[in-house]
Amino acid sequence: MAKFLYIVDYYAPSSHSDGGLLNIIAESDDECFDLIVDWDNEEWVEHYGKLRENVIKAPRFALANEEQSQVVETFTV
Repeated sequence: MAKFLYIVDYYAPSSHSDGGLLNIIAESDDECFDLIVDWDNEEWVEHYGKLRENVIKAPRFALANEEQSQVVETFTV
């Protein structure tokens, strides 16, 4: 199955960060969401509804090579 690079807007209010962008390699919106939830350690569960919307709306780019599904990079503000 083809994989994509997702660029997801991530909002998680805290004393050290107000969110940012996550770069995720995933096969589907569901896998992308699950990878972010695992990375987040379910810390911001109250924002997961918005996060799912952001995953669905996220720009995604088809990958030419087979890559492992993962959180590739995080940029937080």
